[in-house]
Amino acid sequence: MPTSSSAPTDLWLRGVAANPGAPADVLLRMLDPAAGGARRILCEERCLPEEVVDALVTHPETELRRSLARNPHVTPAQRGRLVRDPHSLVRAGLAGGPHPRPRQVLALPDDVLITLLTAEDSGERVLLRVGEIVQELVFSRQMTASFRYRMRGHEHPAVRSTATGVWGRLTAEERQALLTDPHPDVREEAEHRVRAADPAAMEAEIPDRGHYRGLILSSYALSDAVVEEAMADPVDRLIIAGNPYTPADAVARLARDPDPGVRRRVASRADLDPGLWAELAQDPDESVRTRARVQPLPRTTAACRAVDHELDVAASRDGDCLCPILEHHTEPDQDWYRACAGSEDVLLRLAAASCATLPADLVARLAEDPREEVRHRLASWHPLAPAETVLEAFVARPLQRPHLRMQSRLPRTGLARLLDHEDPEVRELAAADPTLGQAPVRLLTDPDERVRRAAAGNPLFAGEAVEALLHDPATAEGAAANPGLPAARLHELLDRASVPR
Repeated sequence: MPTSSSAPTDLWLRGVAANPGAPADVLLRMLDPAAGGARRILCEERCLPEEVVDALVTHPETELRRSLARNPHVTPAQRGRLVRDPHSLVRAGLAGGPHPRPRQVLALPDDVLITLLTAEDSGERVLLRVGEIVQELVFSRQMTASFRYRMRGHEHPAVRSTATGVWGRLTAEERQALLTDPHPDVREEAEHRVRAADPAAMEAEIPDRGHYRGLILSSYALSDAVVEEAMADPVDRLIIAGNPYTPADAVARLARDPDPGVRRRVASRADLDPGLWAELAQDPDESVRTRARVQPLPRTTAACRAVDHELDVAASRDGDCLCPILEHHTEPDQDWYRACAGSEDVLLRLAAASCATLPADLVARLAEDPREEVRHRLASWHPLAPAETVLEAFVARPLQRPHLRMQSRLPRTGLARLLDHEDPEVRELAAADPTLGQAPVRLLTDPDERVRRAAAGNPLFAGEAVEALLHDPATAEGAAANPGLPAARLHELLDRASVPR
């Protein structure tokens, strides 16, 4: 057996950190500083037993706790245990959400959200203030519209004020309660929502440049003077073309703008006049015609938003948009999605395939769609997508693979036909299949490191075979990740790497 000095200990540590069969007592040893950089794999790139989460929550090293806070493989409740962490970077990691961000971000538990929202600065010098951490939370999509609505009567003003973020969902009485709230911060947030619908107030507030100017032009009430000023600027015209407050006469002028991008934005409006719709449906620009025709009137804002998302995806590289569907206060109803699933227009079927709550009968229908982009969208977004559909998407859509790998629906068995695939990521998936007729010996010399690692980790390698792989630098990491290795052997590897028991 090789001496300690010649053993590939760093590779063993990385493999043990990723080993799905490693018991908690082995993984707990990996939290020692002697495990070095392999600890990042453990804390960020895999699911963890509760005993390891317990140890990480109270671990003295900030960076390990921060890794847990951002781990997309653990549950929101496990991540939420760091909500009172003494270091602001850890709390910010929790508030910012998992990384990489999943397609469907899961909400943090209510008590965790409330703790983040009600935290107070200690007065000590910190890297991030409470307000900055709350901003991370707001943009992370871990705080849902339903949570905001339910918190409208909460005892703490910082929590109550979040209800102003769903202003359009509130009744007149609920709005009035916030406008007359005993706390000035809540009243200020509510009053801002009222001012946002007041053209004169927004005209007084609009700056010459900057983010707030863009926000007013895109989403808030516009006075005639502001509209006329915006009409003189090509960029501003594009912005106000989608603003729901833009006056009807200005919308009519924008529908005849020389820029097809402006006309296309008008064609996406939910409040489009029937005459303008008919005009835009015959526009000389194909993209404008398509945007108008794909949604006959009447329309809803939520449905228009869903279609616009599909157009953004279509305009992205290879049609593989990694952008999320942002949560809004209202979503298209199931009847609209059902109609989209049966539509002859592929854009509408894509919108239906992006709905994670689509019923099973429509999922089955879209899984057989003649257009592969519809099937692949379904695979990436819907929890009931058939396994073969998910595998098809994995093979065909490289940019979707980070999301598909995290889904339990992605087949890990029955992959022998993919062992010779030209794409190394596909061979890597197949190389780990424990149901192959025999161990994937020839993939141990694959030109791609990932494939070699996956092959060495296949539990079909056992006994002397896996021992030989452990001492070959080309396969040592994968062999140490082999779930067939017994706990005693994993402990021995950590002993050889000088990781304390």
